[in-house]
Amino acid sequence: MRLTRCAVELPLSPGQTLALPEETANHLVRVMRMREGEGCVLFNGDGNDYAATLTSIGKREVRVSIDSAQPVDNESPLAITLLQGIARGEKMDLILQKATELGVARIIPVNAERTEVKLDAARAEKRLAHWRSVVGSACGQSGRARIPQVDAPLALAAAATSLPADSLRLTLDPLGEHRLATLQAAPANGVVVAIGPEGGWSPRDRQQLAGAGFQGLQLGPRILRTETAGLAAIAALQARLGDL
Repeated sequence: MRLTRCAVELPLSPGQTLALPEETANHLVRVMRMREGEGCVLFNGDGNDYAATLTSIGKREVRVSIDSAQPVDNESPLAITLLQGIARGEKMDLILQKATELGVARIIPVNAERTEVKLDAARAEKRLAHWRSVVGSACGQSGRARIPQVDAPLALAAAATSLPADSLRLTLDPLGEHRLATLQAAPANGVVVAIGPEGGWSPRDRQQLAGAGFQGLQLGPRILRTETAGLAAIAALQARLGDL
């Protein structure tokens, strides 16, 4: 039987006894209906799964003991960074969830000229916490023990300067210079895929991307929505250069 996996932002080690974060405790006890003596798996992004047993369930806290650690090696050899124009609500959650399942290594939410979601500092902080929770849950479901990095939202120009040097930088373009067939080997510093928001990239956005070294990638003749484009590109690149 497959045990429930939960992400926790805590240091973990065999032999340790600890109180679970409230959200994790509620999920195991109230949603999964687990009882004392039952097992689960915890992970914190360090590359290990930690087998754990619920030792006490109280009104104020749920405690577990860490029984053992097991290295998990299922990360893609292709490091993909998704530079994603911020989308509304459930669309952004879907993008983050499915990109994580497909093996993305890093996600940079960006504010572009046509971004419809405007976040002040307080809202941006809350959305970032929510997005990281979505990614952690997706890792729990998909078996990943390395949690993709989710950056705080950035303006497009600032995001373009934060990328790994010498990475292959691509944005979807039906007339782009690259096709999947022309990509022969995974670059050492990975691939960055830039996907526009619901309104697409503006001419100024495209100039900024070109100035940062982004090149066009042809991925079929049809125009894809923002919640489709990044996922299609990640899946195609994983099939071509990664582990799909």
